Amino acid sequence: MTHTPRPALLPAALDAARRGWPVHPLRVNGKRPALHGENACTGRGDCAAGHVKWEQRATTDPARIEHCWATGAFNVGIATGPAGLVVIDLDMPKDKSSADTPSGMTTFAALCERAGQPVPTTRTIRTAGGGQHLYFLAPVGIRLHNTQNALGPNIDTRAWGGYVVAPGSNTPDGTYEVTTDAPVAPLPAWLLDALTPAPAAQPVRLTVPRCGNRLADAVFERETAAVAAAQEGGRNTQLLTSARAVGRFVAWGDLPRHEVEEAFQGAGETAGLKPHECRVTIRSALNWSIRTARPRETA
Repeated sequence: MTHTPRPALLPAALDAARRGWPVHPLRVNGKRPALHGENACTGRGDCAAGHVKWEQRATTDPARIEHCWATGAFNVGIATGPAGLVVIDLDMPKDKSSADTPSGMTTFAALCERAGQPVPTTRTIRTAGGGQHLYFLAPVGIRLHNTQNALGPNIDTRAWGGYVVAPGSNTPDGTYEVTTDAPVAPLPAWLLDALTPAPAAQPVRLTVPRCGNRLADAVFERETAAVAAAQEGGRNTQLLTSARAVGRFVAWGDLPRHEVEEAFQGAGETAGLKPHECRVTIRSALNWSIRTARPRETA
């Protein structure tokens, strides 16, 4: 199935530029940049001082945009980094994926639920392949880059070094269309946390405060040590199990919750878990323990 390029491509490019989002041409009916690559660079014009890549050549200048799109029905690319955007790219499973592979939308909804947050309302684009692009404002002073499956299966992100295909663009699979014409929301804090690269590993000093209850102290020390020593593949499960085991002493008033959270946070990060993973799991485990703990005399 083929599509004839729509005359809306120039207006689509100008619309993005009016929003302050630099654009660059993509191949007709395609998703690859239409600008020349480094190997084909002539060293003239914009490249007189050295090859200039598409991210640097992307522009919001209406005159340049009109000149470019007057020469062909190019699709429109938005350079996400210079635009100050972070776009969550939720893909559909590939044709050769197993039948139980979740879509990016399903995985993202599960991430939101786990973080205790609703699925954000923001500008949303339906991609030609049936996926979604969720647009967010990049946090000031933090330079995020592209990721692939870092948040989960079939979820990529586009920031510095990346671009997205703008609505109005066409491919043989279909047209990119706006499905939620809402203001672009700031990137949620929990997503920023998940996308922020972990700092270089530093030794974490584990402190396990003692409360004077010998059983509580022994369980607390044993379980934090088990988390710190957990291996990849079982780290999050160990953190959940251990925090639940200690949570009853929080419910009974033997251990302050903030001290338990701090100790397990250090133990989880020592094991190699990301900070946001630790926080979510610890909060969930302690909430469960406090809610379900039996009275001390019947335990």
